Amino acid sequence: MSPDRSLFYVCSLLITIGIIFSFSLPIYFVARNDYPMYHFLLRQFVAGSLSIFIMWFLSRLDPDKWLFRIGVLFFIIFTILMISMPFMPSSIARVVNGAKRWIHTPFFAISPVEFFKIGFIYCLAWSFSRKIDGSKKSFKTEIKILIPYILLFLFYVFLIAFMQNDLGQIAVLAVILIFLALFAGTSFKLFMMGFILSIGVAVVAILSTSHRLNRIINWWAYAQDIFLKFLPDDLASHLRVEVVLEQTGQVANSLNAIKYGSIYGQGFGFGSYKLGFLPDVHTDFVLAGISEEIGFVGFSFIAFLMFIVIFLILKISARSENKVYHLFSLGIALMIFTAFIINSYGVSSIIPLKGIPVPFLSYGGSSLLATSIGIGMVLMLAKKTSKKVRDDSN
Repeated sequence: MSPDRSLFYVCSLLITIGIIFSFSLPIYFVARNDYPMYHFLLRQFVAGSLSIFIMWFLSRLDPDKWLFRIGVLFFIIFTILMISMPFMPSSIARVVNGAKRWIHTPFFAISPVEFFKIGFIYCLAWSFSRKIDGSKKSFKTEIKILIPYILLFLFYVFLIAFMQNDLGQIAVLAVILIFLALFAGTSFKLFMMGFILSIGVAVVAILSTSHRLNRIINWWAYAQDIFLKFLPDDLASHLRVEVVLEQTGQVANSLNAIKYGSIYGQGFGFGSYKLGFLPDVHTDFVLAGISEEIGFVGFSFIAFLMFIVIFLILKISARSENKVYHLFSLGIALMIFTAFIINSYGVSSIIPLKGIPVPFLSYGGSSLLATSIGIGMVLMLAKKTSKKVRDDSN
């Protein structure tokens, strides 16, 4: 089976798994808010069905004609929406956790940053293919080439991390920017500089807001024993935090849900930590809820499917002779991989928790539709690589 067909089927399977758990996991919210029994299931079914259709529809289009149009349109439209959101009335852009991240309509709500990432990836791929030719250049020349990209990225740091209070999405965009620049042909020295610069930006963003700093301290207070046992006692004593500024109940309950899921799980529908202990069990903590119900075996199967998706996208990327196609598909793989790692490491307390949806699995239409659009665009350009492989074999 060709990589494009396999990619479509595996993504559809992951979407179906997400739909199934949108019935089991939000049961507490259904009871508390007196929703109809199938409230979340029907909504996720509509979003999932539309996402599968979008992947199929986009795969039928000609990438030479449509990839540029869709990519640039997403970049422009959703940049404008993100700039406009702080000035929108609260009836349209509601304030959640001190920031406006969602645009609400009578029928649905969208998170513009999810769709912006698709346009961001395409515009980087398109621009890098023209500005970076892979030839050996001095470090100073490379810096001059990348300065406009760095300034643009800092603008989006302000727009997303500060105006929308969403540092997690900036982490995803930073990984995409750094790795696409490397694979476009910049030196490893510049790659390391970009990595260090990203850490510096993250540190400034964390220190500039008390709630982010408190979150880091809370995470370290909870996870420090795991790490400090590997350090000398003198150093460990200086790094130990004795006071927890806020409760870390969600992370503790997430770890307990994973623990009680054990190898085979409690059974579909029989998880207990979804009953009010994990308020975001169908969104940010969906992996913890899934792990409790179908165990380590079930989670491993889902992780396997996720990495199959990434592998198939990379396979399509490797076959692409067109540099824009190659970089764009690589960027989509990085987007999915980074989001999955950040979320899975966060719910298991390996890193501080960030509100990044799990691709295909978290409840909500914005992340699911945006990811499916990205996959559909990869399937669109996969036709060119499949045709080349057939021609070469003949």
